[in-house]
Amino acid sequence: MSTDVPAGMREITYREAAREGLHEALVNDERVFLMGEDVGRYGGSYAVSLGFLDEFGPERIRDTPLSESAFVGAGVGAAIGGMRPIVEVMTVNFSLLAADQIINTAATYLHMSGGQINVPLVIRMATGGGLQLAAQHSHSLENLYAHVPGLKVLTPATVEDVRGMLATALADPDPVLIFEHILLYNRKGLLPEGAGAVDIDKARVRREGTQVSLITYGGSLWKCMDAAEQLEKEGVDTEVLDLRTLRPLDDEAIMATVRKTGRAVIVDEGWRSAGISAEITARIHEQAFYELDQPVQRVCTAEVPIPYAKHLEDAALPQVEDILAAAKQLVSGNG
Repeated sequence: MSTDVPAGMREITYREAAREGLHEALVNDERVFLMGEDVGRYGGSYAVSLGFLDEFGPERIRDTPLSESAFVGAGVGAAIGGMRPIVEVMTVNFSLLAADQIINTAATYLHMSGGQINVPLVIRMATGGGLQLAAQHSHSLENLYAHVPGLKVLTPATVEDVRGMLATALADPDPVLIFEHILLYNRKGLLPEGAGAVDIDKARVRREGTQVSLITYGGSLWKCMDAAEQLEKEGVDTEVLDLRTLRPLDDEAIMATVRKTGRAVIVDEGWRSAGISAEITARIHEQAFYELDQPVQRVCTAEVPIPYAKHLEDAALPQVEDILAAAKQLVSGNG
């Protein structure tokens, strides 16, 4: 990040931006409370809620037992009862212990009640690999929840999105899941002064280009941006599309970039089989097949549990070199 910060902007880490969004939500609405493992005295597993217990007290910053099903279920009940709970699950892997509450309850109540009962619940969780936290703390399982009607699935990659998406999610009458990539918490970005709520249903072009499109989300955005810079040095004009939201997908933005470049590489830290990259590929073929100059390429995590050893973890996860190879293959006509 440059030391020259443009006027009207300030430099801030992803962690600090997430904390600002949470703090603003708690200040602005007394119905909002934060609940989860280590969110209080410890300050959050990733230090996002550090100091909140002293400021807001134990009624609104609630440390919970190690029982995801119980405290996510309590969040569902609180939301139905008129509160605006923010439930923090330490890592996406642990959310599987609360899958019944999320998928069978939160996502279905509006339908099963004939439109009478909304569940305005926000669930935040860390996702992704890269910190040597091994197989039970490092997977990207967002696509599992993107499969489920009744949920919204957000994947903020920028400081502006992680700060502003929370306010929009809290205003939504239905359950919203926010996935924060673990490698982003220390990453710095520029936040506009007076930044507030942002939309949660539109993808954004983060870099304009004409020869190949890199379609991605979350932590992989910055690998794609690095790859695009390297491709530019080699004469390849690369567009980068940040999906931002996996449910609902912004089909219009996806098809627009495909029609513009004729070539698409989907970069997804989830596994290739039955993942979000397969869904996007199918939609491109259904809606923009004749706009393609080459078959869609996918760069995904290897079909293995995420290893602990650093060299094996790096080999398993999508890296800049993998993205470069896929993009060059398409541009050369060998896709």
